[in-house]
Amino acid sequence: MQPATMGTQTPNISNYYCSKSADERSAEERAIDAWLPVTSNRNAKWWYSAFHNVTAMVGAGVLGLPYAMAQLGWGPGVAVLVISWIITFYTLWQMVEMHEMVPGKRFDRYHELGQHAFGKKLGLWIIVPQQLIVEVGVDIVYMVTGGQSLQKFYDLVCKKDLGVSLAAAVMSLSYSTIAWGASVKKGVVPDVEYGYKAKSTAGTIFNFFSALGDVAFAYAGHNVVLEIQATIPSTPEKPSKGPMWKGVIVAYIIVAFCYFPVALIGYWMFGNQVKDNILKTLEKPTWLIAMANLFVVIHVIGSYQIYAMPVFDMIETVLVRKLKFKPSWMLRFVTRNIYVAFTMFVGITFPFFNGLLGFFGGFAFAPTTYFLPCIMWLAICKPKKFSLSWIINWICIILGVLLMVIAPIGGLRSIIMQAKGYKFYS
Repeated sequence: MQPATMGTQTPNISNYYCSKSADERSAEERAIDAWLPVTSNRNAKWWYSAFHNVTAMVGAGVLGLPYAMAQLGWGPGVAVLVISWIITFYTLWQMVEMHEMVPGKRFDRYHELGQHAFGKKLGLWIIVPQQLIVEVGVDIVYMVTGGQSLQKFYDLVCKKDLGVSLAAAVMSLSYSTIAWGASVKKGVVPDVEYGYKAKSTAGTIFNFFSALGDVAFAYAGHNVVLEIQATIPSTPEKPSKGPMWKGVIVAYIIVAFCYFPVALIGYWMFGNQVKDNILKTLEKPTWLIAMANLFVVIHVIGSYQIYAMPVFDMIETVLVRKLKFKPSWMLRFVTRNIYVAFTMFVGITFPFFNGLLGFFGGFAFAPTTYFLPCIMWLAICKPKKFSLSWIINWICIILGVLLMVIAPIGGLRSIIMQAKGYKFYS
């Protein structure tokens, strides 16, 4: 299958997302590419890949892992964490490899790869809705997470007379390390229980489903990996996948260091009494937990931008290529502020942290992270039927589809249960 190319006359949205070859593009189109956020810079190094992938993955999801463990239990919880780490590491490798599978062509955006795999129109409508749900959903959750962390910081510091300097520890600690380190310092709570918290069988099952979505939410980097790789220079002699993969390996080691201690130690110390955000469970030492919540705020600001950038790229592409707006800072200022205001409004209106993780984790993250890369791999590479590659990909697809079906059910129920006693803007 040959890579899709942009038509010139048909007023179809797919025309404005496809890429022309370099010799087909006019100077004006190249100028637009240089203005759009995803393709404006190709000077990144391998450590940029590591930094951006860590920022994209280690976010709000890690704070909900101990609570997910409480809903899953020790055995299933550890299994889900390990299997998710392995599957998403494999599918991320696939994305990196497929970025330049066609000689002379770079798939700088997730939907461009989808169009190559499924066809120009079908690929667009398969990928773009899913990717938008993921990226907008993450930004909404990060609005909720940042608000909760600021509230926690206010409760710990601003309501008390504490003159503590946090600067000395900022460079050496992260909130993930603080989360499990403070849990160890606190020790196992008296009369800790590790059984399921729900009183009914139905409640236990729905919580289990939602927890699967919580774990899936923690592995969301695939949705921006091609956009990250697009910033790395590439030549036939030195393709971008080399430095990109090096950064991904470093990133996934850091992800494991953050995720597994937080999930396992947090659950070990608090059992089924852990809250949906581990930092809400911790109180002492006050200065350390306050610092951790500030770290969360700083992190989600950066991670918010990583997930928002492809959305900005889509919006601005349509505005300047289809609607013929002139590229300008004012256009960006208006459109990006409207988007931020929208996600803030939704986050303030529906601040259900755990339910949002479970719902978005299953409904959107499972396709784009767990099985769409495998489907595209099968469509593009066409491995021999019943070969090892074919079997592994189909296992990932089956597990991913099951996750997509059951996790949103639990997440939606969690949102409904939390909303029963909730007063808007209270």
